[in-house]
Amino acid sequence: MNNAQQTLRRHNRLQRTAGLVVALVTAGALSAVPAFAAPAAPGAAQSTGMFVPKDPMAAVAAMQPSWNLGNTLDAIPDETSWGNPLTTKALFDRIKAEGFRSVRIPVTWSGHQSATAPYTIDPVWMARVRQVVDLALADGLYVEINVHHDSWQWINKMSTDHDNVLARFNATWQQIATAFKDEPRKLLMESINEPQFADATDAQKTQYLRELNTSFHSIVRGSGGVNKDRLLVLPSEETNNAQHWLDDLSTTMSSLHDRNLVATVHYYSFWPFSVNVANGTTYDAKVQADLTEGFARVHDTFVAKGIPVYLGEYGLLSEPNSGIVERGEMLKYYEHVNYVARANGITTALWDDANYLNRATMQWRDPDLMALIKSSWRTRSGTASTDNLFLPKSGPVTAQTVTLNRNGLWFAGLWQGDRPLIPFLDYTLDGDRLTLTASALTRLAGDRAHGVNATLQVRYSGGVPWQLNVRTAEQPVLSDAAGTADGLTIPTRFNGDLLANVESTYADGTAAGPYGWTTFQEFNNYAADYGTDTTTVRANFLASLKDDAPVMLTFRFWSGATVTYHVTKSGTTVSGTAS
Repeated sequence: MNNAQQTLRRHNRLQRTAGLVVALVTAGALSAVPAFAAPAAPGAAQSTGMFVPKDPMAAVAAMQPSWNLGNTLDAIPDETSWGNPLTTKALFDRIKAEGFRSVRIPVTWSGHQSATAPYTIDPVWMARVRQVVDLALADGLYVEINVHHDSWQWINKMSTDHDNVLARFNATWQQIATAFKDEPRKLLMESINEPQFADATDAQKTQYLRELNTSFHSIVRGSGGVNKDRLLVLPSEETNNAQHWLDDLSTTMSSLHDRNLVATVHYYSFWPFSVNVANGTTYDAKVQADLTEGFARVHDTFVAKGIPVYLGEYGLLSEPNSGIVERGEMLKYYEHVNYVARANGITTALWDDANYLNRATMQWRDPDLMALIKSSWRTRSGTASTDNLFLPKSGPVTAQTVTLNRNGLWFAGLWQGDRPLIPFLDYTLDGDRLTLTASALTRLAGDRAHGVNATLQVRYSGGVPWQLNVRTAEQPVLSDAAGTADGLTIPTRFNGDLLANVESTYADGTAAGPYGWTTFQEFNNYAADYGTDTTTVRANFLASLKDDAPVMLTFRFWSGATVTYHVTKSGTTVSGTAS
C-alpha cells in the first residue's frame, strides 16, 4: 500500500419455500471453477511441516488464502507507532485457526537504517523482524517479507538520485538476504512494495523497476543457503494490472530464466467506487468490469504461462465499517473479488491494518463480512440488488421487488430468523425478481419506528445468506449550523434513512470541493453520525471552497430522498443554512 493509500486508510478508521424446497435446492452445486485446494476450516489442525512443493504454481496455490500483518513492521517509525500492539505468536495462532495458510509481513527499513553508506540496518530491528517471521513459520504458515514504505520514502527518488538509491537498495537486500538465507523455503521475499518513481517518464519507470528487480534477484540468489531456490516475488509498476506494466514485468521475469519467480499485483477496486467519489455508489457493471478485465489480464500474462501470481493486497481504499461504501455494495465486492481471483488461479492476501481483526481481542470486528470472505475461498454466495427495503413512516405500504444475483446458485427461500416466509402469501419469485407482498411488509414493519424494523435472509443453495433489512424512513431534516474552517457540524434528523453521497456546486453549477472534475466529491468529506444525529462537513472540503461563494450541497439518501443545504465560508467562519 502506498503513502497516499496508507494515509487515507489510517485517517478513515479512519459488508425458501419452506423446508422441502431447502432439501431440494441444496443438492444444486456450483459449476466447477479452476481453484486451489480448499483452505482448512477454521480451527482445523494443520501441518506445521516446512514442505514446499517444487512446482512454484503449486507452492503459491498452497499459500491460499493469505493475510497481511499491516500497519505493524511497516509502521513508521516503529512497530506500535500506528496503533497496533507488539506481534505475538498468539496472533499467528489465531490467523492459522481462521483458515489462513500464509501471511505477508510488510517491513519498512528506513527508520532503522543509516541513510548513508554503508546503509547499515540496526541489528536489533533485523532480529525483531526475524523473530516475527519465525513466529509465523512456527505455525506452519508461509511467510512473505519485503521492502515496504521505503518505496515512497527514498526509492521513488531514483530519477534524481539514481546511484545512491540503487546502492542503498542493494545494501538493504544484501543484509536481508544474508540474515534470512537459512530460513525454510516457506519464506518468500518480495523486492519492493508498490514501486513508484517521481519525475520519471514511463520509459524511465520501466528501466528503474527492471533494474531494481534484476538487482534484487541477483543479490538474493547469490547469497547462498536456501536463497538459491527460494520463491522470489516481483511487482509490476505500482503493482498495477495495466497491460503495459504487466508486459514490462513479464519481460523482466523472462530475462531472469528462473522458474522460482512469482508475479505480484494489488487490487483495491475501481477508484470511484472504492472511495465513493464521482457518484460511484454502487457495485455496478463498470466496477465489476474493472475487476474481471484486470484479473483476466493478469491471468493471461502470467498464470496461463505457468507463472504464479500473488495478489499481495486487496480490499477497498475505505475501511469496512466507515460507511463510505454502502454495506451491501461492499459485500458484493468482497464476494466477487475472491471468486474472480479463484477462477483465475490467483492467491489472495487480505490487507488488514487491524480494521478486520481486532488484535487486542483477537476477534473479527465484522464477523458477517469475514464469514462471506471465508465462504468465497471455496464457493460463491448469492447477493441481491439491494440490502435495504425502505418503507414510508405513514400511509400505505406497497409491495417491493429486489433482483436476485444468484451467482450460479439456487434460491432457497426467504427467512426471518428461524422462520421461513411463505411463498405467494409473503413473497413471489418470478425469475430473479423477488417481490415481497404489501401484507408481509406491513407485518414485518410493525409500528414502523425509524430504522430497521426487521431483518430477513435471502438463502441460496450455498455460500452465505444475503441480509435484507426492512427499514422505515421519512424525509431527513438538516438544520442551520455555524462552524469554523476546522469543520461544520450540522444537526441532522436522519429519520431512519442512510446517506448515499453529496453533490456540491457553486451558483453557476460548477463543482465545489477538492475535485473540479466532478460535482460528487469523495464521501470522506462528510461524516454522517447516526448515533448523534449529526453530519460533519470536514476541514479538507471546507479548505477548498472559495470565500463568500455560497455552495449548494445536495444530500442524497439511499431511500431516494434528497435534501438541499447551503454552506458559505468566509475566512475561518463557516455557516450552514437549510433550504
